[in-house]
Amino acid sequence: MDTQLEEFADYAIKYADDAKVQYCDIRSEEQERVSILIENGETEHVRTINDSGIGIRLVKDGTWSFCSITNPESKEQVRKAIDSSIKNSMHYAKNKKESFSLYPNKSIQKKIDYHTEQKPNLEELIKIGTICNKIISDTPKIIKSIVNPWYTNNSKYFANSEGSKISQNFSDVVIDMVAIAHESGLTQSVNITEGGRGGIEQITKGDKAQNSAQEIAKKASKLLSAKPAKEEKATVVMNPDFVSLLTHEILGHPSEADRVLGKEMAWAGGAWWKGKIGEKIGSEHLNVFDDPTIEESLGWYLFDDEGVQTKKTTLVEEGVLKNHMQNRETGKIFNEEPTGNMRATNYRFMPLIRMACTCIENGDWDVDEMIKEVKNGYLISNMKIPSIDMKRYNWSISCQYAQKIENGEVTDLLRDVIVMGTAPEFFQSIDACGNDFTVRPITNCGKGDPMQSMIMGNGGPSIRGVATVKSVN
Repeated sequence: MDTQLEEFADYAIKYADDAKVQYCDIRSEEQERVSILIENGETEHVRTINDSGIGIRLVKDGTWSFCSITNPESKEQVRKAIDSSIKNSMHYAKNKKESFSLYPNKSIQKKIDYHTEQKPNLEELIKIGTICNKIISDTPKIIKSIVNPWYTNNSKYFANSEGSKISQNFSDVVIDMVAIAHESGLTQSVNITEGGRGGIEQITKGDKAQNSAQEIAKKASKLLSAKPAKEEKATVVMNPDFVSLLTHEILGHPSEADRVLGKEMAWAGGAWWKGKIGEKIGSEHLNVFDDPTIEESLGWYLFDDEGVQTKKTTLVEEGVLKNHMQNRETGKIFNEEPTGNMRATNYRFMPLIRMACTCIENGDWDVDEMIKEVKNGYLISNMKIPSIDMKRYNWSISCQYAQKIENGEVTDLLRDVIVMGTAPEFFQSIDACGNDFTVRPITNCGKGDPMQSMIMGNGGPSIRGVATVKSVN
């Protein structure tokens, strides 16, 4: 990181402290983002975006205020921003009724360089993207192949008025791919995202990107002759990719304490299980956790944007709701330790409570055995589009494809399938979790007003439960 950014951060802390604020923290950040878009063998664009700046968060007279500066050039600029923020806090404090307090946190001085096997570079990214695009394009009935590989190099420096100074440096590498097939007036598309925190190996190890490109192309082509599903309530076996989105939407979001308190309702709503800590909300087979320490996932980090050290947090244990994701402020309200889930998209935004890597825990079932016990049901594969109510109670999620299960055998391929249910009824119906635990990358989670888009991991094993299944066409 540019040493001047760190100097501005340290100066801002001292200046705010001299101004008698109750609390102040600073995030200095630099990011390089390189992205390539390849469509049907043609490179549409190669883009490099560099961004740097500082975000300043402080409390004066019991009221939060936030400001950010892109590419700060002088200490005077920093002083003016802090003075303005202090004035804002004092103005809004006149009508504030609630008292302010933060859960205690240790003062930390640390520098972390996250593991990277092969540093990302443009040439390798173009090579992989071109290979994947050709794999998709060469598949029969494919009319469009879209491949978007990208990487970011990130440096973050956190400092606060309690003495913490934390540097974190990491890279993320991701490839988004779409295969679109068309025949006789019918169009079908299948997409996939691969990648994680680390280097180029996140998409090349085990030929991950190429294998996924081949899989989505074949599946999009086969879906042209697939049948629609009739509407029925039935047993469903969901694969880990679909489970990752289901976990994200109806377990992760309502576990964010600001939503539980009704303080952050924009974009993803509240939580139907408000006030239900210690109550049974699912079957004994349902165990849920959030874990920012899972290496190489897009939600891997060791300190959050409040300087809180991360750890695995149990959210649901054998169907019983145990905890929410907490920041230092909600932790004080719930009398629970902060969980290390306070994050912002970048220095321009005030951090919010966000999932890191929320997952359903694996079981010991072999997936084939889970399927063999189903007389009439569906194998649901790969996430598509969610539709969830404001309390995360009623949900419907479309899948990329499904297959009928008849007398323990996987039979017909089905297209345009949506799975629906209510959170408590579905959670209670879960009777088996597989041994095929997988973490999937999520790159576009929205929350907040103004909206912040965040990357993270979500995952789990194959799970079996009961839900309503139908095709949209």
